[in-house]
Amino acid sequence: MSTGTLYTVSAPSGAGKTSLVKALIEADTQVTVSVSHTTRPMRPGEIDGINYHFVDHDGFAGMLQESAFLEHAQVFENFYGTSKAWVEETLASGRDVILEIDWQGAQQVRKLMPETVGIFILPPSQQALHERLTGRGQDDQAVIDKRMAQAIDEMSHYVETDYLVINDDFTTALNELRAIMVAERQRLARQQEQHAGLLQSLLRSQ
Repeated sequence: MSTGTLYTVSAPSGAGKTSLVKALIEADTQVTVSVSHTTRPMRPGEIDGINYHFVDHDGFAGMLQESAFLEHAQVFENFYGTSKAWVEETLASGRDVILEIDWQGAQQVRKLMPETVGIFILPPSQQALHERLTGRGQDDQAVIDKRMAQAIDEMSHYVETDYLVINDDFTTALNELRAIMVAERQRLARQQEQHAGLLQSLLRSQ
């Protein structure tokens, strides 16, 4: 059995990353999304092990001391991290793994696992991004302006990834994401690993 491929998928808020990844894993049974550990409280409707692995601060600190995370970050007073052991076990089982993380997290992951494939998702324009952020109707203008400034800074890091997907038309962007997965699975090293027996038999002298 060949090992899976690890992907990081990054995007500014409003680019449609979460919706695209959700649609991708529903359409492709060979890929799964990593479930992060977090110290934030569980919200109504969330399930431990499905939405997040919920741990207390002491438990998270212990995992940090054991270098158990591929990447981790602090968001306000809460911590988030990706389990290194889970990712390695899932990849060893032959499944691909997607990490939905920001560009800083993607940098951390690639330092530990240089073979990671990076994907960045961008909106078709600043105007489209602004409309998506305002369309939520949840934030005032000051918050939206702050998010736009942050998004522009985040988008400058697209050059650090391997693939770029522009989410203008959702179906097109989804197909492009799926094409990346298919192409990576056809790489020579992975095909040699998966079809070692076949390749030996094809080259055997008669």
